[in-house]
Amino acid sequence: MSSHLVGVGVGPGDPELVTVKGVNALRAADVVVVPVMDTGERGRAEATVLHYVPGEKVVRVVFALNERTDRARREAAWDAAGERVAALLREHGRVAFATIGDPNVYSTFTYLAQTVGELVPGTVVETVPGITAMQDLAARSGAVLTEGTEPLTLVPVTAGAAVLKEALNGPGTVVAYKFGRQAAEVAEALRESGRLDDAVWGSALGLPEESVRPAAELDGGPLPYLSTLIAPARRDGGRGGKL
Repeated sequence: MSSHLVGVGVGPGDPELVTVKGVNALRAADVVVVPVMDTGERGRAEATVLHYVPGEKVVRVVFALNERTDRARREAAWDAAGERVAALLREHGRVAFATIGDPNVYSTFTYLAQTVGELVPGTVVETVPGITAMQDLAARSGAVLTEGTEPLTLVPVTAGAAVLKEALNGPGTVVAYKFGRQAAEVAEALRESGRLDDAVWGSALGLPEESVRPAAELDGGPLPYLSTLIAPARRDGGRGGKL
């Protein structure tokens, strides 16, 4: 029996943003794995998946999603998660892994696929793209991500505020992911670059606790870890000149 591991992007939280292909992939799988930080948690991916597949088909697998200081503990947790998914593949043959956003954009899936490929040689790995948080935030806020020849830069603020500052001082639109714990530094970087007024941030998109606000309202207080920021490109108001 051949083994198939399918990474399925289920979007940022709104179950209506899962693609038809994504739903079909979830339903075609023998088992749907959802990543959690502990066995009692219902994460965002699981909540979305349960709109389309029965609960008995879903398997929670614990990942060290928030472990950033103890490398040994993180590696051990990842190894255990890989072994668990490999066992599911050997038993069932076709396993889907549901990840928020897109499986090829800052996703747990890329690490998992590498580990499982080593544990179960010959595993066929596929991905189904998903709507990203920046796309959803752009739609909900009215922010235009790109026009004409403008570049688009995506920065995880976990890489450090310096990376964000460099991007903000460059051209085009800048999107920042995972900035909730460094909201004060992000606000300061926006002020220094003169890009605060047009920027917008959002969290829990598509969920009851959703927040979409102007970045000018950032007061340095803590925000949800998975907050997203869009700082649109500086535009002169012309129409069609960059096509």
